[in-house]
Amino acid sequence: MALTLAEKILQEHIVPEACKETKFTKGEPIERGKDIAIKIDQTLTQDATGTMTYLQFETIGIPRVKTELSVSYVDHNTLQTDFKNMDDHRYLQSIAAKYGLYFSRPGNGICHQVHLECFGAPGKTLLGSDSHTPTGGGIGMIAIGAGGLDVAVAMGGGAFHLAMPKIFGVKLTGTLKKGVGAKDIILEVLRRETVKGGTLAIYEYFGPGVETLTVPQRATITNMGAELGATTSVFPSDQKTKKFLESMGRGSSWKELKADEGVSYDKIIEINLDDLHPLAACPHNPDVINSIQSLKGQPVTQVVIGSCTNSSLDDLESVAAIVKGKTIAPGVEAGIAPGSRATLMMAEKAGILGDLIKAGFRILESACGPCIGQGFAPNSQGVTLRTFNRNFKGRSGTADANVYLVSPETAAASAVNGVFTSAEDLDYEDAAYKTGVRQSLLDGGDGRLSSADVLEAARDRGMVIAPLPESESAKVEILRGPNIKPCPACRDYKPSLTLPVALKAGDNVSTDDIMPAGAKMLPLRSNIPEISKFTLTRLDPEFYERAEKANFADCIVVGGENYGQGSSREHAALGPMYLGVRAILTKSFARIHKANLINYGIIPLNFEDPADYDAIKMGDVLSLTNIGEALETGCEFKIELNGKTILATNDLSERSRAILKQGGLAKYTKNGGN
Repeated sequence: MALTLAEKILQEHIVPEACKETKFTKGEPIERGKDIAIKIDQTLTQDATGTMTYLQFETIGIPRVKTELSVSYVDHNTLQTDFKNMDDHRYLQSIAAKYGLYFSRPGNGICHQVHLECFGAPGKTLLGSDSHTPTGGGIGMIAIGAGGLDVAVAMGGGAFHLAMPKIFGVKLTGTLKKGVGAKDIILEVLRRETVKGGTLAIYEYFGPGVETLTVPQRATITNMGAELGATTSVFPSDQKTKKFLESMGRGSSWKELKADEGVSYDKIIEINLDDLHPLAACPHNPDVINSIQSLKGQPVTQVVIGSCTNSSLDDLESVAAIVKGKTIAPGVEAGIAPGSRATLMMAEKAGILGDLIKAGFRILESACGPCIGQGFAPNSQGVTLRTFNRNFKGRSGTADANVYLVSPETAAASAVNGVFTSAEDLDYEDAAYKTGVRQSLLDGGDGRLSSADVLEAARDRGMVIAPLPESESAKVEILRGPNIKPCPACRDYKPSLTLPVALKAGDNVSTDDIMPAGAKMLPLRSNIPEISKFTLTRLDPEFYERAEKANFADCIVVGGENYGQGSSREHAALGPMYLGVRAILTKSFARIHKANLINYGIIPLNFEDPADYDAIKMGDVLSLTNIGEALETGCEFKIELNGKTILATNDLSERSRAILKQGGLAKYTKNGGN
């Protein structure tokens, strides 16, 4: 029977003994929605989520990671205004030395860009404590974002559990025109699918248009597939993939991978690249899509190019081609954060860096920076065009700014004109398009950047520290700063609960709303008691104060559709858990956040009848009367409110129910669960 590429890779990694609920036959499709368990080949963490991940890994008691390869990156908390962030960096480096991980030092670049360059391989599975881990799908990996506790378990050799996703095929035909970027492809998918359209699904790209896209372009698309709510996205591994890996000095990692002929997808989306024009995600959600032509001429005050979505050498070349010989418009501040140290070195070799500096771009650190509110915030009521992946209100660091997500081409054209501008309307030379199809600088050999120059930068591993031999790692002392606190234990399981409604929220609540990022909060990521003070304050500034006054008593939060969209940060579950939240009742959840809630013993409940949402108000007391029965048998949950029974669906797998009965994943794992 014909299989999709995603099914092929997943089946190669199934751990049969951990799949208690699902029977499958190799070579045949797996029933959608069934719990499966897969072996994880590689893991990655970044410093904002990594400290908590490794604090949890330490408690497992395993002397060395059991994956093929695990990497600890420092790319988020690089704004060092006091001791806290550097203390975390030292802790992470000592952990890597102790337990056999690679360590990517501050300044080496953004985890997803560096992993693509240095470690990713077609056909491998990658689990990362960052929601944009699916970037690896650009070279044919099954790369999935998850909470840090799931990553810790995978590093310890445990299987990763997920509901078997639907596979949505995205058929690409045609060729992108000059001035239209890969970002416009994923914005078009978001326009059609919305931020919740990919829940419990994998997007698999195929068709003749795929062959026209470079690996960096593919990685842009798979990276921002996270905004669809998707489990991951994946491209085939073809000759373009081979060229990319060879340019990185890793040609031996390549193998051809593609879907079988005649495969059947759960849904097919068709996009003709010839018909695409520049798009923008408008404030304040990634699926609020408009054409640049409809925004044309509106003033812009800031432009930022970078983030894990659009900071590759190809992206910088596109920008340089547009701004060469020009200057950033008066009244516009413009910055560029190259995705990696290697990208920065290659940009210098190719003359791109000089063109960008001459045009007036401020060159920022190779890190996440502005994307997570760590510097380069826009002006009050500013209009900022960013090549990033999220534009949630306040995420930029400026509460009243209007953030638009655009391609590097649109960002560059708008920077030099000072207003929204389509690069299609500009007359400029871009050597990458001399054949009509974009050619990657990384391929070398065409006079723009030699293969030797690419390899010199790509093979430079000076900022990556390799794992120590096990005989030496045993002697390493773990370095802990005073801000690094143990992960709080989950609350004990109870078969019934009576819970006041501590907050009632609307649709599309993001993890930024639940636990904000930014320069003030990020240094507290390894200190749950302190960072919990910011829990849900964007939705209700008095939430923490009320919880404290109630001595962090048990309570419930009610939400609308797509609750918990965005980042994989498990702090968005840890903070509420620490403050007493025992259950969250919504119309629907985002995948990663729901998994994180279960991991920390918080019961995720979905209204059986969404109309019941309107019957609940702040301060109401909800009685969950049959938790024990629901977790034992899988029956629906019953919630009593003023004599009325509200039903909540029970779509939890047997394993998830067992985790909740144990009081969270840590206790479940310690007690022998898999």
